[in-house]
Amino acid sequence: MATGHITEALWSATTDFKSYPQLPGDIEVDVAVVGAGITGISAAYALMRAGKRVAVLEALVVGSGTTGSSTGNLYAPVDERLFTIETKHNEETLQAVVDSRNAAIDFIEQRVQEFNIDCEFQRVPWYLFAEPGNDIMQQVERERKAAAKAGLPVTDQVPEGFPFEVASMTNIANQAQFNPLKYVQGLAAAIEGENCRIYEGTKVLDVDDGDPCVVKTQQGTVRAQQVVMATHSPKGVYAVHTAMEPYREYAMAVRLKGDAVPAWGVYWHVQQMQHHSIRPYSNEQGNYLLILGESHKVGHKEHNEEAFKVMEHYLTQRFDVDNIAFKWAAQNYKAADSLPYIGTSLTQHNTYIATGFAADGLTYGTLSGIIIADLISGRDNPWARFFDPKRFTPLASAPKFIKENVDVAFNLANDYLFYGEIDEFKEIKVGEGKTFEFDNEKLAAYRDETGRLHVVSSICTHMGCIVHFNNAETSWDCPCHGSRFSIEGEVLEGPAYYNLAKPNTTKNDE
Repeated sequence: MATGHITEALWSATTDFKSYPQLPGDIEVDVAVVGAGITGISAAYALMRAGKRVAVLEALVVGSGTTGSSTGNLYAPVDERLFTIETKHNEETLQAVVDSRNAAIDFIEQRVQEFNIDCEFQRVPWYLFAEPGNDIMQQVERERKAAAKAGLPVTDQVPEGFPFEVASMTNIANQAQFNPLKYVQGLAAAIEGENCRIYEGTKVLDVDDGDPCVVKTQQGTVRAQQVVMATHSPKGVYAVHTAMEPYREYAMAVRLKGDAVPAWGVYWHVQQMQHHSIRPYSNEQGNYLLILGESHKVGHKEHNEEAFKVMEHYLTQRFDVDNIAFKWAAQNYKAADSLPYIGTSLTQHNTYIATGFAADGLTYGTLSGIIIADLISGRDNPWARFFDPKRFTPLASAPKFIKENVDVAFNLANDYLFYGEIDEFKEIKVGEGKTFEFDNEKLAAYRDETGRLHVVSSICTHMGCIVHFNNAETSWDCPCHGSRFSIEGEVLEGPAYYNLAKPNTTKNDE
């Protein structure tokens, strides 16, 4: 089977992009939205409809980040299970999660209809299931009971032609799928105008939470009454960073031989430590299966290509796979108490954050846009209090909070005390990235296929942890709070604002 290096996501290869200009200079608006993924564009739509003048600032291209790396599934259940929400919190919170996520899916469907967005939106079932021969059927049954308690249309029925063996099933009707990149591109194009300006290629360098707020970019300064930090993980240093675990997970789109997989929908196959999310997809190029899984903490695994091998084996054991058409990776942040953080933080009054979505970002991102627009506009929102970043949930948060901060402390201490994988540049082989110390500088170096070294500081610019090499994506990843950098040190993923420093001394390893 054909394999290779990570390529672009399936959606990027099948979507036509509309271009937007860079910020032309200093401007003033009511609200500045940082990030043009599904969170930022949803917020911009809702704010514009509330009469606000909005500027959306995107470092790259609309929808090209986490949104364009998702698998396009929309559902009321959550990655960490509905029964976990009820156990950690209560039945009221369970109901709020389900109701709010259903409302977010309805919001997407309404925007598709309002603007006639061609994004392949369709209502489909969602399946959580376990195969025979394992001891995790109880998890599926607990989820079915929680879904029923929350009023979801759930059964244990296995549909005819279901493409897996099933020992236990949770079947929830009326969930959805779409092409997330086409949706965000379409919604952005529909709202862009005099009261909603979208700027691409505009990297935000700093945000000052004041009255007004001041957003500094490479092209100019934006003054706004409020700022929406729609960047997946908020840029800068926030208390919520200590209460979230950053995870990397992997996706593949494989072409199948013959007919498409029957019983279209969202398939979550529960296994011992995690689940694989699978969905059939067809276009004029053929029939595909998309798979997402093999999650691990950012910066904790160097040989990331192993994840693709595991998923390839999983698919070939169950389906007639022709070839791997696309493979890519995505990131998510899991909150300590299994609920996202949507609103203002403890130390800020006019800057709104939206983060901690786990693997449920399309739905939670849309919900964040709805909630934040209501908060800024002074409207009551029935769900805002459940997701308030200032909430105090010690019993629900304690286990993960302690684990995450012990893990950060361990990585920080271990990497500094036992720093360096090599002693000399010449030890770095082609395709390898290694950390080492030279002239009292902590450095990270990668040798490319031509033999050239790319050397940067190995100290993350967010909070000073040591970055680790990710060989599947050829990047430097921070194991503490999830910042990622290119081999040239450029920020690929926040919360870091700034690139890795260049070394004070350049070294030639001839």
